[in-house]
Amino acid sequence: MEKKYFAPSELIINNDGSVFHLHLKPKNLADKVILVGDPGRVALVASHFEDIECEVSNREFRAITGTYHKKRITALSTGIGCDNIDIVVNELDALANIDFKTRYENEQLRQLTLVRIGTCGGLQPYTPVGTYIASAKSIGFDGLLNFYAGRNQACDLDFEREFKEQVQWDLQMGNPYVSCADSELLDRIAGDDMVRGVTIACGGFFGPQGRELRLPLQDPMLNTKIEKFEYHGLRVTNFEMESSALAGLATLMGHKAVTCCMVIANRLAKEANANYKNSIDGLIETVLRRI
Repeated sequence: MEKKYFAPSELIINNDGSVFHLHLKPKNLADKVILVGDPGRVALVASHFEDIECEVSNREFRAITGTYHKKRITALSTGIGCDNIDIVVNELDALANIDFKTRYENEQLRQLTLVRIGTCGGLQPYTPVGTYIASAKSIGFDGLLNFYAGRNQACDLDFEREFKEQVQWDLQMGNPYVSCADSELLDRIAGDDMVRGVTIACGGFFGPQGRELRLPLQDPMLNTKIEKFEYHGLRVTNFEMESSALAGLATLMGHKAVTCCMVIANRLAKEANANYKNSIDGLIETVLRRI
């Protein structure tokens, strides 16, 4: 089979040999990657490293590669949203599997381990503020994976159909998809002390998550229907904004991925912890030990 050539317009490489948005070079990328939304949280992850190999920053993307207990790890911020995950995962895959000098795919593909550490809103009584949730399945309201070939093969179509039927989904809001975490990585990271949940990745923080300020909602009852959804004993546990694209793209590309979030607001109890930055370090330490 003829190898595919990746033109400069499709894979943009900076003059210093780094990839366009992340400003990382192939040699800077570890096989184990911890993704966080907040650029400031990268330093918190890296504060646990014994040594730091490199540090780069561009826009909302900040990366530090170092060593934790003899494990080489890259900590990288993504910013908010599945659109940013599209940039990050594609550029990480390019760094791992495309020769930047020839612009052809490498002969031997390299598998990355991607763990996102984030925050979320809990949707069930058993997900109060402070709970750690590992996303076994992610329902994408963002629509991103729908633009890629193989989307159906990477998704749980039965779960998707059941979700749309139970919540009476309006296709005007796009077609949701259900992506799954890598099972081995999920077991390793979640252990026996995280809730293994179903996460909805929303395309926004306000309307898509059922928050109503000055603009009325298209379906004011959607959150109520989501909270009642149940399929094969599984319920929707939390809202966040990145997990579906991460799991879906990783599956299509042959990488391992899972999202782990700490609940900082419970929508049922209408409680929130605005000072979560003081307590998320516990989740970071747990992931670092298990990745």
